[in-house]
Amino acid sequence: MFTLAIHGGAGTILKQDMTAELEDAYMKALAEALNAGYAVLEEGGSAINAIKATIVIMEDNMLFNAGRGAVFTKKGVQEMDAAVMDGKTLGAGAVSGVRNVRNPIELAMEVMRNSNHVFLSGKGANDFAIKQGIKLEPDEYFFSQFRYDQWKAIRDSDNYSLDHTHQRLEELMKDKKFGTVGAVACDQNGNIAAATSTGGMTNKKYGRIGDSPIIGCGTYANNKTCGISCTGHGEMFIRTVAAYDVSCLMEYKGLSLQEAMHIVVHEKLLSIGGEGGMIGVDNAGNAAMVFNSQGMYRAYKSSDGSNVVAIYK
Repeated sequence: MFTLAIHGGAGTILKQDMTAELEDAYMKALAEALNAGYAVLEEGGSAINAIKATIVIMEDNMLFNAGRGAVFTKKGVQEMDAAVMDGKTLGAGAVSGVRNVRNPIELAMEVMRNSNHVFLSGKGANDFAIKQGIKLEPDEYFFSQFRYDQWKAIRDSDNYSLDHTHQRLEELMKDKKFGTVGAVACDQNGNIAAATSTGGMTNKKYGRIGDSPIIGCGTYANNKTCGISCTGHGEMFIRTVAAYDVSCLMEYKGLSLQEAMHIVVHEKLLSIGGEGGMIGVDNAGNAAMVFNSQGMYRAYKSSDGSNVVAIYK
């Protein structure tokens, strides 16, 4: 069985805060990304290529906090993070704090395949992007009025805003939900891959890095167990090594994907106040989408005929 699961962020996502138009836009955006990646799997393509195809589409969509839709930092610029992992080889590539890169996931793939390293950051990652011929875009490409308005409302304070949980921003952001994107897949050969891409937190300072690009925290894949991509309050996912913990529970305790994800999301993360969720696939093509927040933009499609696109709890 081959399967693809995706997420577009988690947080306080309530139906009463959403306009019909925006809800429709999100449902269509999720379906478009899902279908792009699933087409790769259907044609016998690899899990790694399927998740790349999926995430590129989400990075190009203003609705999500990744790529083009990345939020503003304290300095009023976009700094993006991304990671990818191949469960067959345990190869991984990650970047953080990159600027002007149209598709950070493509840069993470280049790091994995062509750099002899796993994790590049800041100017060095950008230099590598130029060397590899990765497509760059001017600052204007990443500008959107509602992201700017959101940042303007808190830029003179020490507040910051997580994926979809907006502190003192409820009114301004009433119908503007957004978030980190991720994809996990199991292909026709039973190979697993996972990837995550994000613009981080609005108004983030000091070059803050969340869980998304950290292998084992926000992103992890291993053919023996599972592929996981997380979204939510990154600090807590780092402290619990959330993605790898799911794999460990499966490998050492013999738990199923669903059981392992449930323990990490509803017990371990909640015990330290960690809000968010994750998507996962195992090597049999089973998928799970688990979150402890009010909602998570999510979807999955499988060769057994399953096809789900959802937003709310």
